Amino acid sequence: MAGRPIITVRNLVKRYGNFEAVKGLNFDVYEGEIFGLLGPNGAGKSTTLEIIETLRDKTQGEVIVDGYNLDKDPGEIKKIIGVQLQAAGYYPGLKLTELIDLFAGLYNRKTDPLALLDMVNLRDKAKAKYKELSGGQKQRFSVATTLINDPRIIFLDEPTTGLDPQARRNLWDLITDIRKKGTTVILTTHYMDEAEVLCDRVAILDSGSIIALDHPDKLIDQLVATGFERPREVKKANLEDVFIQLTGHKLRDGV
Repeated sequence: MAGRPIITVRNLVKRYGNFEAVKGLNFDVYEGEIFGLLGPNGAGKSTTLEIIETLRDKTQGEVIVDGYNLDKDPGEIKKIIGVQLQAAGYYPGLKLTELIDLFAGLYNRKTDPLALLDMVNLRDKAKAKYKELSGGQKQRFSVATTLINDPRIIFLDEPTTGLDPQARRNLWDLITDIRKKGTTVILTTHYMDEAEVLCDRVAILDSGSIIALDHPDKLIDQLVATGFERPREVKKANLEDVFIQLTGHKLRDGV
């Protein structure tokens, strides 16, 4: 995907004492794409995202987000991004509409809670308390909260971890729909099939460095070109496809 870089990272370094967690990263994220940041635990993914999100100080380097320099305009960057919170970020006893109103107040914005819940298929849970939601519902709600300030960029941290196949596929559709509306999406995931389906490009990190960056299909083609073959025949479907076909695509929100 070619276009205007909405995020530019140059020579980004983060040190903790003598330990270098991020080692001179250089990459761009293009406007309107879904960009995946992949890597094993400890690779530097979360540190990199938290720096871009203005949540963690960098040691050196330059970060530009939609024209704003991280060093000069962190407040402006905060206004145009949405960051997925983990479960601990929500008051469990509040209703979903109350939580949306609370977060909207923090952004000093007016929002329609029901319209936002419609986007993530949760209108019927508007009066439910957060603690009463299923795992899939909580994940969809966490995505909804990233959209409260009508951001140009959203950051999703392993959004489908622990979800059943239907909830997982539903969240894939939601993320794709968000991108279709013009929002740039940056996500981390440990599910390579998820990155392959969703991402326009992926950066693979290891030990604080980017070791590959391209479209998933191109990275796969490059591996195949080396003579790599899977030890078993690649089939046209996988077990998750079987599961979905047998049990149905309909989202089930059990508690």
